[in-house]
Amino acid sequence: MLSSEVGTGPLPVIGEPRHVRGDLGSEHGQPAVEAPRTSWEGRYTALVVLADVLVVGAGTLLGGWISSTFLGVPAVPNAWGLAGIAGLLTLICLWVWRAWEPRTLGQGSEEFSSVLRGTITSLVLLGLFGLAFELSSVRPWAFAFIPVIGIAIAAARYVMRRALHRRRFTGQCMHRVLAVGTPQSIAELVVRTRDNPHFGWQVAGACTASGYGLDGDTTIAGVPVVGDLEALHRVVDAGHYRVVAVTPTPDWSPRRLQRLSWEFENSQAEIVVDPGLLEVAGPRLHVKPVDGLPLLRLTEPRFSGIAKVMKGCFDRFCAVVLLFLLLPLLIGVAIAVKLDGGPVFFRQIRVGRHGETFRMVKFRSMVVDAEKLRADLVTMNEGAGPLFKMRRDPRVTAVGQWLRRYSLDELPQLFNVLGGSMSLVGPRPPLPAEVEGYSTETHRRLHVRPGLTGLWQVSGRSDLSWDESIRLDLRYVENWSLALDALILWKTVGAVLRGDGAY
Repeated sequence: MLSSEVGTGPLPVIGEPRHVRGDLGSEHGQPAVEAPRTSWEGRYTALVVLADVLVVGAGTLLGGWISSTFLGVPAVPNAWGLAGIAGLLTLICLWVWRAWEPRTLGQGSEEFSSVLRGTITSLVLLGLFGLAFELSSVRPWAFAFIPVIGIAIAAARYVMRRALHRRRFTGQCMHRVLAVGTPQSIAELVVRTRDNPHFGWQVAGACTASGYGLDGDTTIAGVPVVGDLEALHRVVDAGHYRVVAVTPTPDWSPRRLQRLSWEFENSQAEIVVDPGLLEVAGPRLHVKPVDGLPLLRLTEPRFSGIAKVMKGCFDRFCAVVLLFLLLPLLIGVAIAVKLDGGPVFFRQIRVGRHGETFRMVKFRSMVVDAEKLRADLVTMNEGAGPLFKMRRDPRVTAVGQWLRRYSLDELPQLFNVLGGSMSLVGPRPPLPAEVEGYSTETHRRLHVRPGLTGLWQVSGRSDLSWDESIRLDLRYVENWSLALDALILWKTVGAVLRGDGAY
């Protein structure tokens, strides 16, 4: 099991009153107790390595048994010898692709990408080995056994990641972070890390140019200001911080940042730099060095060409498959809505890509004259921004309440996806009245087709504020990729089953 210590104890007193604040553990200035270094990261890394070895071992034994029993491959030395080679090669490739790098375990897509690269590399090398020595017995390993082993490794890591995230939501297994920058940028980082505890960052201290927060405060968003920029190295050593997060600040020169990176080369602390580009990441950011000067090259979001064709094909293929699989459910819901009285479907004009309007279809979840009754309920609106939402809307039927809780009323939008007016994943389809009040920034939501689900769906749905929902939609537009679509679709399943934020 993972240790739950996070090293959140107060910092020790250091004899630099101007640069380092030493009375953080107490309002009365008593000496603070030194924060212990955390050990959960090493335990988690060892657990991941052990799980990978066990999965590979079990997979190679099963593959060797199937080869010798059902595929007619001689057990010795062919079947079991090849199994041993395949297993050892897979583990070596995982190690080469840094699949056990502690800094990537438990967060982000890089962990699974390294597993994918290691798996593909091992099966390619094994295939070349079989081609060189004309071994037909290699084919099952290259086309079946190793891919299955890779999937099993990813599944095991997903289970361990979920367990790690559950601990992080209770404040355990966190990385201590020292935030460096202006009080405003540090405050934003603190808010974002608190809103996303699964990322594993706990901002435990802050350093500013003056050594103080706004208006001379000694805290920023509840985080103590432990010193100024000159005392940064001593602060990190004293506080045992795992991450030093440098946020945009006019008092931080490139040369100063370079010297800082040199100072921490042999330290446990990891330096991360916020480039100041909000909501832009992933495939759009590229490092372009010019005579040793690292520059971030920002490419435009790709909404056309091969990416558009791939997304369109993916959407329509999935829509056809889902309509076929969900046909009994669709028929059952249609019968339930019809027995409740009135038409089965509700159609409404929505705004799609580039401002083009289309008719969106849903299962009817309200009384027939719901639109006429809306004017009498305006004063009871609980929706964010221009949205009209009520937790207990009297217009919603008994069947409609059940449909909305599990988003079953949205299923007919698969026909919109099939017709090309919507996508499986994208921003929420807005009403024409909403679009009329859009700012220039918000209009970027219309660069892509609206979606049946999206970041808003997996992040709280109706519980989100208007600004937060817009921020999530713009994040999707700025960073769209097929991998992001797949991740959102996967998370949608859990969000729908929980029914969080649905009303």
